[in-house]
Amino acid sequence: MGMKIKIALGAVVGIVVIGAVSANAGDSDTGTADKGTSASADRQPGGAKDAGAGAGADAGEGKEKAEKKASQAEQFKAFVGENGTAQEKEAVSHVTKVQGADEQNDILDTADVYTDFTGGIMGEGTGPAKLIASAFADWKQSENGLVTVYDADGELLGNGQF
Repeated sequence: MGMKIKIALGAVVGIVVIGAVSANAGDSDTGTADKGTSASADRQPGGAKDAGAGAGADAGEGKEKAEKKASQAEQFKAFVGENGTAQEKEAVSHVTKVQGADEQNDILDTADVYTDFTGGIMGEGTGPAKLIASAFADWKQSENGLVTVYDADGELLGNGQF
């Protein structure tokens, strides 16, 4: 009897989350009529945005563009390389792919991290998967995020909140 109640509650929560996501999906069109003006200033060399920008702003933009070009896995590895512990760096060196880390809405954020570990939940990757999930939580923050770590065959290794 308890399991049926859990399933029913899970379905209700899922429907509420889908409704909330749908309601927030149309919010991007709101704003002022001046959007075209500022966008055209961004596109034109010497536009309004460039008039007050200094050399420091240009360097920051270059770094941001370089991060956008790097894959999510490369960005994650770079963050852990700078900020992680030795154990986290070792665990993250096995990461091959990261999905879902680029866009978040703080309602139901999910990210998937794929590694080159083998053996599934009984293999050698279970311990490092917790370190990977912890490092991911340091990299990305969300009100309601879940990161899942998979092995090379797509089997679940572990998960954690971020």
